[in-house]
Amino acid sequence: MRQISAFLLAAAFAITSAQAQVAAPPVAVTPAPPFSPNITITGARASGLYAVGENVSWTVRQPLGMPAARYTYEVRENNLAVLSSGALDLSSGMAVVSGALPRPGMITLVLKPVQAANAPAPNVTGPVQAAISAAAAIGIRDIRPASPRPADFKAFWDGKLAALRAIPLRADLTPVESGRAGVTLSTIVIDSVGSKVQGYLARPDRDGKYPALVIYQYAGVYALEKETAVNRAAEGWLAFNVDSHDMPPTEATAPRNYASLGNNDRDSSYFLNMYLRDVRAIDFIRSNPHWDGKTIVIMGTSMGGQQSYAVAGLVPGITAMLVNVPAGANIVGDRFGQRAGYPNWTTSEAAIAATGPYFDSMSFAPEVTAASVVAFGLLDVTSPPYGVIAAFNAIAGPKEMVPMVESDHNHITPQKQEGWLVRSRDVLEQLRTTGRFTVNTSWDRQK
Repeated sequence: MRQISAFLLAAAFAITSAQAQVAAPPVAVTPAPPFSPNITITGARASGLYAVGENVSWTVRQPLGMPAARYTYEVRENNLAVLSSGALDLSSGMAVVSGALPRPGMITLVLKPVQAANAPAPNVTGPVQAAISAAAAIGIRDIRPASPRPADFKAFWDGKLAALRAIPLRADLTPVESGRAGVTLSTIVIDSVGSKVQGYLARPDRDGKYPALVIYQYAGVYALEKETAVNRAAEGWLAFNVDSHDMPPTEATAPRNYASLGNNDRDSSYFLNMYLRDVRAIDFIRSNPHWDGKTIVIMGTSMGGQQSYAVAGLVPGITAMLVNVPAGANIVGDRFGQRAGYPNWTTSEAAIAATGPYFDSMSFAPEVTAASVVAFGLLDVTSPPYGVIAAFNAIAGPKEMVPMVESDHNHITPQKQEGWLVRSRDVLEQLRTTGRFTVNTSWDRQK
């Protein structure tokens, strides 16, 4: 048995030869080509969830008989601090990375190819993938925000909501062609603080009252697809697809750098009026004669999940919150040894670091009483899982986690999003037909 490398901290990871351990049942984390069509990283546990101090292992494999491949590796805590790095030789066909972490957090293995100076170029087409990764969550129930939310967080938002409610609720609807029989569609403009809510509103084209589904958008500046609201209305929802920006849903005219605008002052951040518009959308739904008066479901992916947390935290009485790879959690995490993701603020500047927690999903989570489903990818670098998990753990209401062990952000590994797609479909149908759903906690028994 030949030990290749060992590393530090109480994690004490070691890279050993294939004979060092009995290989676990295969749970393949297959890299997207053309990194290598033959390299796989196999996790010892399908869920990717481990207890503090429990052994974690991955097996890196390359078929025997292939030319010897060399790789560099890094093992990172919370995908930020490098615990170990070095060279990994797969000439024997495989190697194992194993160890344990003595505190709650994330462990990530990152593998990169090394091209020998005299070696021919790899026989692959298309852009070469820079790295492949695998990750595990340690002590997932005990991952918490590294710092408390601001002491005046509630007072700040109470003041902003009072300013919003001082503005009369006035909405202008313009009918447009839905493109689908049995569905009425309108563009909508609603007065808000310093801006207007815009988007698409759709409902079944018959008299009646319907459960409401309010959809918040992922990051970017783009025209909305009518089908997002229309298809939900065809299922029986009063569906409101809310634009993240004050612009007609047919346009893409907001500033492209919106996420960083005003990020050094809580009173001028672009997210301030965005969140208030999101709340005003709920005010409108509650005034709509076609709402059933009972069920309001909010949902979103990435920045749409970020907005959903804000709304669920600011507005009492939301029935359910369904979010996938929610962004905006742990905005200042890099100051505490955790990788921070979108909105990617430079929190080394004190004013920006002070602003972040007022817009962070983790700060809104303790006020979230809606029944919630939160899906996330263990490999996500856009919405890093440490912050997503910390926000999830802080939710006050009943909650369900959907860990996707092989997934990065939704647009990077869409083929790995099945957990979210299946569960959200089932939960939405329960909510549409009964106004409630049963929270599934089986994820917590997979460790």
